[in-house]
Amino acid sequence: MIDFENQVALITGGANGIGRATALAFASAGAHIALIDRDEAALAQTAARLGERGTTVLTAVADVTRTEQVADYVGKTLSEFGRIDCFFNNAGIEGQVAPITEYDETVFDQVLAVNVKGIFLGLHHVLPVMLRQGQGAVVNTASIAGLVGTPGMSAYTASKHAVIGLTKVAAGEVSPNGVRVNAVCPGPIDTRMVRDIAERISPDDPGAVERGYSATIPLGRYGQAEEVANVVLFLCSSLASNVTGAQYVVDGGRTASPRGVTTSRSE
Repeated sequence: MIDFENQVALITGGANGIGRATALAFASAGAHIALIDRDEAALAQTAARLGERGTTVLTAVADVTRTEQVADYVGKTLSEFGRIDCFFNNAGIEGQVAPITEYDETVFDQVLAVNVKGIFLGLHHVLPVMLRQGQGAVVNTASIAGLVGTPGMSAYTASKHAVIGLTKVAAGEVSPNGVRVNAVCPGPIDTRMVRDIAERISPDDPGAVERGYSATIPLGRYGQAEEVANVVLFLCSSLASNVTGAQYVVDGGRTASPRGVTTSRSE
């Protein structure tokens, strides 16, 4: 039911994890792919996997915090394909794990630059294309850290709250012109980023972090990147034609009803 035949999907942070899984999903649904990342080697590997499927792929190495580089990847996509139908504004970094009193200021600035300014610049340069077309769908990658506090990750949490705010503002501005903007909020997903965080928290036994956190998730496990990709494709499809300014949570029920949290009442 989800068909992107001959449509163009532009994906930042597309070389690994959720970005890679979403690129493969779009390709399976018939889309042409513009793949953006700063990891050139991983970008080439993902492009090769897409090429094996017969997908038309454009790749560009870019820093999403630099407006000229964002404008360049948008320009290259238009030169190659002539349009942008779907934009998965996904690039992000996690920063360090430390209390606010010990958090490094330089790292804080880096996280906000990638996770907030990068999202803003993507919207800034892609939305005019979609407005000229009179149609398009954007999905920004937020996180459940944009909905609740995550102790030890002040920069990441602040940045993902900001992504949800930008999503709502952008939706209000462009939806009257046929362009939809939504956000996806993954919980812990079995990706390099989540594994790195676990190793920082518990270098001697990172598996203990997953076991402990999984115990708080009603579904009892970490999610898979493909499960997030499925939601992104839905939000970009005509099935979500009345959905804009929303944030879709993909967290196994963690924020809705965390296991281990109990209430008591007096009889």
